[in-house]
Amino acid sequence: MRLELGTSVHSSEGDDVGVLADVVIDPIEKRVTHLVVQPHKHGDSRLVPIDQADSAVGRDEIVLRCTRDELNALPTVNEFSYLRLGDAALVDDPDWDVGVTNVLALPYYDGSYMLETAIYEQNVGVTFDRIPKGEVEVRRTSSVLSSEGRYVGDVDGFIVDDGEHITHFVLEQGHLWGKREVTIPIAAVEKVETDTVTVSLSESEIGELPSHRVHRWLAFGRG
Repeated sequence: MRLELGTSVHSSEGDDVGVLADVVIDPIEKRVTHLVVQPHKHGDSRLVPIDQADSAVGRDEIVLRCTRDELNALPTVNEFSYLRLGDAALVDDPDWDVGVTNVLALPYYDGSYMLETAIYEQNVGVTFDRIPKGEVEVRRTSSVLSSEGRYVGDVDGFIVDDGEHITHFVLEQGHLWGKREVTIPIAAVEKVETDTVTVSLSESEIGELPSHRVHRWLAFGRG
């Protein structure tokens, strides 16, 4: 099964219920455990166990083994906290961890002087995802780092076997009009953390891997 982030997700009844926003991974076994399904319009994203998903043969979509109502009964992942700058978001539950995080800090401007000065609040709003304890979350904008610690692109998706273990992940490089995809074996992945994948390959070694160009009219992402 190929899990391409941004792929359309349908219920067992055929309803278009959203898109695959993120995947949740067991970082030790390198196995996908859950999908994060984000609705097209307003609403909370849902945490869907991987065994409730099928890749539709011949179609660029994922079909769930649950109805829309059953999907809406699954746990939500979206949380919000108001924190002091530098503080980390916390989940007040021993069974859950913090996944991908977005800080909503915005400057305001003091116009009392000839030159406006940007001022930042000491308290900021933070949105984050709540994921199962000990697991990590990866989204389309998650960074891929080379063995030298250099940024080499973003995660675009995963290929998993029948046991939901990851066999490859897809690295996307370039800009809107010149993107290319590189499929990297999971054996070359050194570490998977929330929002970051580190590979054991150098930047030049990645550049030597087979790739193909892709064309995207719109980029999808939550952050």
